[in-house]
Formats: sequence, structure tokens, C-alpha cells
Amino acid sequence: MATSLAELIAERQKVLELIGLAEAVHAAGQESKFERMSELLRHPEYRDQKVIIYTEHKDTLDFLVRRLEGMGYAGQVALIHGGLNFEQRDAQVERFRRPHDGEHGGARFFVGTDAAAEGINLQFCWILINYDIPWNPARLEQRMGRIHRYGQKRDKVAIINLVAGKTREGRVVKTLLDKLEEIRKQLGSDKVFDVVGRIFEGMSLTSYIQRAVESEDEADREALELAGELTVEQIRAIQVREESIYGKGGEVKAALPQLQEALATEEMRRLLPGYVRRYLEHAAPLIGVDLVGDLDGQFFLRPRRRGVLESLMPLLETYPESARNCFTVYRPEDRRDAIFLHPGEPVFERLSSLAIEQSRSGGRRGAIFTDVSATAPYLFHVARVNVVRAVDPGFPAFHSDEIIEQRLVGIKQYADGRMVEAPVEHLLLLKPASKAAPSSVVFLARSETWRLAAEQHIKTDLLGKFAELQQLVGRERLIETEDHLVRAYDYQESELAAARKRYKEKAREGNRAAQTELERIKQQQRSLAERRAQAIQQARREVELIQPGAVEIIATALVQPSQDPEDIRARDTEVERIAMEVAIAHEAAQGADVRDVSTPEKARLAGLSDYPGFDLLSKRPNDERGIEVKGRVGIGEIELTENEWARACNLRDKYWLYTVFDCGTASPQLFQVQDPFAKLIAKARGSVVIGYGDIVRCADGV
Repeated sequence: MATSLAELIAERQKVLELIGLAEAVHAAGQESKFERMSELLRHPEYRDQKVIIYTEHKDTLDFLVRRLEGMGYAGQVALIHGGLNFEQRDAQVERFRRPHDGEHGGARFFVGTDAAAEGINLQFCWILINYDIPWNPARLEQRMGRIHRYGQKRDKVAIINLVAGKTREGRVVKTLLDKLEEIRKQLGSDKVFDVVGRIFEGMSLTSYIQRAVESEDEADREALELAGELTVEQIRAIQVREESIYGKGGEVKAALPQLQEALATEEMRRLLPGYVRRYLEHAAPLIGVDLVGDLDGQFFLRPRRRGVLESLMPLLETYPESARNCFTVYRPEDRRDAIFLHPGEPVFERLSSLAIEQSRSGGRRGAIFTDVSATAPYLFHVARVNVVRAVDPGFPAFHSDEIIEQRLVGIKQYADGRMVEAPVEHLLLLKPASKAAPSSVVFLARSETWRLAAEQHIKTDLLGKFAELQQLVGRERLIETEDHLVRAYDYQESELAAARKRYKEKAREGNRAAQTELERIKQQQRSLAERRAQAIQQARREVELIQPGAVEIIATALVQPSQDPEDIRARDTEVERIAMEVAIAHEAAQGADVRDVSTPEKARLAGLSDYPGFDLLSKRPNDERGIEVKGRVGIGEIELTENEWARACNLRDKYWLYTVFDCGTASPQLFQVQDPFAKLIAKARGSVVIGYGDIVRCADGV
């Protein structure tokens, strides 16, 4: 397929000069799209400049990276796609930001899918190439917004759209971009690029393209219909509406003082820098360094012993010389002033690795903590788990494991064998303890046995679920991947056919180089079907290889209940509150009129005696219940007092025992027992203790 480059050249503006579609740069059958882009990049105006390249698909991104590196730009290509996490994205943007002069290790090219058009500022670059045009105009606007925004210091900004201008679909896209430029000139403003996404919201170019492709006669009609969706009046109407809301205060004016106060508060908090600073203060002694200077400004690292910071040297050399031993936890105005330490930044990550390595043995050895909300001791394990794409020797691309997902999980392990998942942040709620209580001795004698049991539970119960979820995501993505592969190879097949015809004619004229190239093209055509099948098979196999990876318990804590009377009272009060809320919510959901009668004052308001022997009076349309509510942090025995026993004996079917277990977790469990006197306590006299198993066995419903 022939390709063309069209240029829409605007007057010099502070923000944007749009270079778009020009008619028929070369006749049909000349160089490929990539070769045209390569020719453009060799133009004196763009030579050695940083360039952003956008594409629709991950497969095309991989192709562009390979071709650019093959042209001699190895090590100078940064990339972003949807599979990268925020740390990897930041690292790629920072790499593109650095000078690509060989000294600073920066990248000249930034290749991305539309994942790179969201939330990333790239206004230090002034050349953007849309290798293919997105069907949704709003996404085209997002791409432009990466460099067309405040902060762009260059007058001339180039946005280059590679389309087949002579084709039917090319005429549709060209008409849209021509109309954009026409309105920009009429308005004398680049506002058109800011609002194009809102005008075309919910609309796709796909339908216009399809109708244009189906009929040569329809192509121009569809192009004109699309352009008709965009008018000067629409742009001006949006400007007026937004000015009424934002430009002169309008609807948000009254809220401005509150918003400004909130911004000031957030600035004072400086959440991330505060966490980073606190982390460094704790990590520095472990690493063997001192933080010298102003931690609220700039500081440097002073090693306590020789060789501590040797592993940092290669990383520091990638920064300007003036900043190599000057650090800050706040973003500097000029990166030459200091190195900004934050998660994802290479120096910070290396310091973290050193601290983790020094803490590893201590983490495995464990420590003792107190949990004011606990009623029984437990081990708290922090584990790192991985979901991986495993090795398959039959596919060179799968020669080693690849981590697909990695996360930290927390597990509470009790003496009765129960395992309860908990957030890792649970550690922050614990208080250090000086020694183990007698009730915790059970965990100390066979600590390794407990650890192995926890690892097995994490691998079978938690990691298996994570892997299944990733497999499901992979199977859903596979449908789209196979479609992209088929279309990519169909396109390559048509390109090879056109090239074969072209070189065949040159070979007939006696061109020896053309004859050699013709043989190479024939070989590529013969192997194309095999390569297509292999690519699809590899994509399918990649999903099949998703499986649970390693489980590594990186820290264990022995956690025991607090013996402080104040903590015990506070814990019991909180557990009682949670249990009552669960019981009341359950009754309300059944349409009952439920009243709290747990104190003499509340009981009298309901018309009962001061001590009715139950906590809730629930009136349903055909039922009335006296409900005694008991709560436990985890599971265990509950006790009925003599008064509660007597009321259960008197009321029988109208008396219910509601027991709420696991009040210390995010998912309390409610068990209901009707007539507990007959089912649980008939033979008892006075107060009675009832076991967890008996309650579960006799429960009427959950």
C-alpha cells in the first residue's frame, strides 16, 4: 500500500504548528510508511531532535522499536504501553527526558501506544509523529496534548500524521485534519485542538472509514459528512459555556476559597516527600550511611565505612555532575541542582535494595508486637508472591520466567490452624513488645513448621486465585492479539506483493541489485504463512504458561494481645459495637422494627424492665424476637450470664442468640440460634459457656 505524508503548516504560534497531511509525496508503490518516516527524520530540521511516535497497537510498537534499533539507535528508544506499571512508566519518561548525547544515557525516541497519551507531560519535545491515526478523535486530541500545552517553550511544534492520502480511508482522515486547520485559522487560536475530543465524544471514525472503503463513490461523501460535524460555531459555543463556568468565576467562584484552602493543606502535608524522608531516616543506619544536610531542602550521603556506596556510582553517572552527591525528597526546579529521590527513581530504588538486604535476616528472625484488638496470639507473615509466565524451550521468546504480577500479602496465623488474610499495612497498627507472653510460647518451639504451613496456604489459597485471574485476563486479551496479528501479516503480505511486482519490473530491465532483492522478497513470501502461524501459536502458548510463581515470606512477627486493662476495655467495647451493628443491620434488612435495649435507659424507652436479658427487641410482621448479641474478635467461646440463661428458658422460641465472629476483620460472620435454651444450654445451671462449634452446628442461618 502506498503511503503519503501531508503537511498542514500553521502560522508561528506560541503553542502549536500543526504539520499534517500533504498529497502524494511519492507515487503509489514507493517506499513503505516506515521508510517515509525514516526519510523525514533525516531532514536537516528534525535531525538529532527528540521525537515522539504514537501507534495504535503493541505489535506495531514492537516493530518500530526493532526497526529504530536496527537503524543504529540501540539504547536510544524509550517506550510505554499498557503493560507497564507507574514506576516503569516514570523510568521511561525520565530516560526520554535526559539528553541523548551518549553521556547522560537518554533516549532520542519515545514510542508509545495510547497508554502514553494519558497523564504524561512531554512538552520538552516538539516533534510528534502519529504512525497511525486513532479511530476516536478524542484520542488524537490526547496525543496532541502531550506537547501542545502550557510549558512548551518552542514556537514551532510539529505534529506529523502518516496516512495513505490517496486511498479512500486516507481522504476521510485528511478531510478532518484540513477542517481542523481551517477552523484554527478562522479563530486565530489553537482552541480547536483542546475541544475536538468533546465535539466527537462517543463517535468513532470507524463507521465513516468502513463506508468509504466499501465504495469509491462514497469516500468523498463520508469525508464531507465527517467534516460537517466540526464547525466554528461549535468551538465558539464551547468557549462561551466554559468561560461562564471557569473563565470568570461562574459556578466555581463560590468554592474557590475552600479549594484554595484544600490545596494549601495538601501542600503542607506533602504526603509522598514526607513518607520518603521518614523511610530514608530509618533506612540510612541499616545501609551504613549518614544523611548530612537539610532533609527539608538538600542533603548528601556520607558512608560510615568504605565501599558502602560503590554500587551507586554507575547510577550517579547518569545524572549531571553538579547533582551527583546532592539529594532532595522534593522535586527540584532544575534537575542539575539535585537528584530527586522517590519510588521508581534508580538511586532511591538502589538504596531501598541495600536496606532490604540488610534487613532480610532480621525480618525472617522476627519480632514481637502487641495488638490491642486481639484476644489470642498469632503470627503475622508478610510474603512476596509472583504470578509468572513460565519457560517453554520450544519458543525462543520464552527462554526464562517472566514476572507478570508481583504483590505483597499479609497473613494472620493462629494456634488453631486458622489463616486470615490481612493488609500488609496491619503492621503499622501494632505496638512493639519487649518479650513473649506465656500464651505465645506455642509459636516459639516450632517456628519453622509454622512458616512452612503459612507458605503452603499462601501458595494454594491466595496465589492460585491471583494466577487464575491473570489467566482470565490473558485469554480475553488473546482475542484482540490474534486479530492484530492476522491484520499485521495481511498487511505485510500485500506490501511484499507490491514490492515483488516493483522489483520484478526492475529486474527485467537488467538491474542486478533488483534481482537480488526480488529473490529475498520471494523467500519472505514463502515463509510468511509459517511465521504467521508461529506468531499466533506463541501468543496462545504465552497464556497457557501463566501460573503461580514463588512465595517468599520476607518477615514474620509474633503478635500477642495487650494485657493493659484500658486496652482490654476498649477492645471489648469496640467488638460489642461491631456485633450490635451487624445484628441491627441484619434485622433491618429483613424489614424489622429493631430497638436497642442493651441498657436500662434504652430498655425503659421500649417499655421493658431495666434488665430484659437480651440486647435487641425486633418486631417483624409475623414475629417478635428478643435477641442476645455476642461478639468475638475472631472465633471462640461465648458466655451467657445467669439472667440471660433465665430469659432464654422463659421465652424459648422468641429468644434468639446472635453471635458475630471475626469482628476484628473486614468480614464479620453472623450466626443465629433460635431457642438456645433447648439447643445449647438446657442442662446448665446459672451462667454457661458455649463453644464455637456448637454455635455453628445449631445456627438457623447466616
